[in-house]
Amino acid sequence: MNQTIAGNDIQLLVVDIDGTIAGHENGISETVKEAITAAQAKGIQVAVATGRMYRSALRFHQEIGSNLPLIAYQGAWIQDPLSQNIYHHLPVKRQLAQQLLDYFEQPELRDLLSVHFYINDQLYVRELTTDTQAYAQRSGINPIAVGDLRQVLNNEPTKILALCEDTDVIDNLLGNLRQQYTPDQLYMTTSVPTFFEAAHPAVNKGAAVRYLAEELLGIESTNVMTIGDNFNDLEMLQYAGIGVAMGNAPAGVKAIANWIAPNVESDGVAVAISKFLLS
Repeated sequence: MNQTIAGNDIQLLVVDIDGTIAGHENGISETVKEAITAAQAKGIQVAVATGRMYRSALRFHQEIGSNLPLIAYQGAWIQDPLSQNIYHHLPVKRQLAQQLLDYFEQPELRDLLSVHFYINDQLYVRELTTDTQAYAQRSGINPIAVGDLRQVLNNEPTKILALCEDTDVIDNLLGNLRQQYTPDQLYMTTSVPTFFEAAHPAVNKGAAVRYLAEELLGIESTNVMTIGDNFNDLEMLQYAGIGVAMGNAPAGVKAIANWIAPNVESDGVAVAISKFLLS
């Protein structure tokens, strides 16, 4: 944990969406929006880094008035909504996607999991399960049911997700697959306890925030503050000069943060912005 916390050095604030700026109601509170606007008025740029699809994240990016590229799919896809320029896209290799699908379709797992393939910013599923429908409603995305997902593997997926309401199933899945694949082969994480996510091995939010800060803006990690709430935020919290975990974050995420904000329903992002950037 970096003990040096200097809010006056911050030039870039990067926020996660779900569980961070958006709570149960799937929207950003006026309090959080006002705090972000106040930070921007001080010359601090604000960006979004999310596991969501680009299309699903776009309304949040617009709502906070960001003029920076949007980091989507855990950092596998970085696109500027103004120019439509895609700066960065790292998909999962086709062979690995096929292997994961074979694993998910084992008899003991097939009926427990809803499997999502994200290709060209579209969501492809085997069938419309209850879990998929709930996910689609929150995301504002229409899933495309194709039966056998092998049919869409002529293109490489940006991200692969497996959903299950039983968090023990997801924990076991993550543990087993981490024994089968090294970090050099796949990036694997959970964004919420019911979501297993897999992406290209070079993908994580920390690498994406580093790219945005150092390559595009020409600033250092000490000039960056990040706020997140789950294990897919670990790398960007560790990268930043100030890494803030939400009060609703798991203990393992809070442990690496510089500071712990109140939870999302208590406008923790606004409290963090006020403490570090507006004082």
